[in-house]
Amino acid sequence: MNNYLDLKNIKAFSEYSKLEEAGQIIRNGGLVLFPTETVYGLGANGLNSEAVKNIYVAKGRSSDNPLILHISDIEMLGKIAKDISDVEFKLMNAFWPGPFTIILNKTDAVPSVVAGGLDTVGVRMPSNEIAKNLIKYADIPIAAPSANISGRPSGTNVEDIDQELKDRVDYIIDGGECQIGVESTVVRVIDGIPHILRPGKITAEEIKEVAGSVIIDKHILSKLDANEKVMSPGMKYKHYAPNTKCVLVYNDDKEILRANICKTVGDCYTSNKVPLVMCLDENAEFLKNMYQNLQIFNLGSSLDEMSKNIFTDLRKADRTNADLIIIQGVSTDGLGLAIMNRLLRACSYNIVK
Repeated sequence: MNNYLDLKNIKAFSEYSKLEEAGQIIRNGGLVLFPTETVYGLGANGLNSEAVKNIYVAKGRSSDNPLILHISDIEMLGKIAKDISDVEFKLMNAFWPGPFTIILNKTDAVPSVVAGGLDTVGVRMPSNEIAKNLIKYADIPIAAPSANISGRPSGTNVEDIDQELKDRVDYIIDGGECQIGVESTVVRVIDGIPHILRPGKITAEEIKEVAGSVIIDKHILSKLDANEKVMSPGMKYKHYAPNTKCVLVYNDDKEILRANICKTVGDCYTSNKVPLVMCLDENAEFLKNMYQNLQIFNLGSSLDEMSKNIFTDLRKADRTNADLIIIQGVSTDGLGLAIMNRLLRACSYNIVK
């Protein structure tokens, strides 16, 4: 039976000392489920090959899909990364601690299994206080992908992932809902130019402001070829998907978008299928007036709210009687790029425009 620690309502900094036991478990090779500002992580000692292998087993994750090492201070960075450029330091100074992962040349201290066989490793310094203090008590970099069975929606609260992982981990830390709801932005600097490999809360526009230029990887909104190497988590394999079939509906024109949603709903009814629509606030109100018994999940009135709700609502939709989940897409500007990246993969690139 795993241990459970409730830190949802921390009232004093001294309460973080309760993380000492979890830190010891990490050091000793165990698995700990813990919150970050992005999504929950499934953490292990990032310098222990056997412990890291247990992450892959627990998630059912392919071993060529690299993991991210989480650190609590710059001193820890020196143990795992080398030959860091001025541009890389500039980006870290701008976005750490926070939802930003940078791919760096790894030292020999980083096991090959962490890096998916590459010479590089993704590194992040989270801003979530529980995550930061867990790393401090563990006193080693923590390797941690999202806490979910591989291919499923990431977990943003313990309730959503408890049934999936509770028998596969040694310790669970409950920090309540994650603030952001999508995984970190992943960047690799090539010839002095940041390349976004996975979009997140830190946007292309913000990165360009710091570094002067930015390139968005072509695979962010398209599939990676079978023979291409995975440079970052979230690039190659099926990700974020509910068990229920889903379709993404998007158009820049609001009226065409609504018409396409209505047509997709109508096609379901014609085929005696049960639809469920996930959409932003203004379209939720429109659809409520159009259909009396349509199941509608309101994703919020902003991209920030939408990103926070996506994974939770995909899991919630799976618990309904819906035969098809119809999801509203958004513009790829700003945070919209991260949202569309997750939704395209969740829907297996099944899109109505």
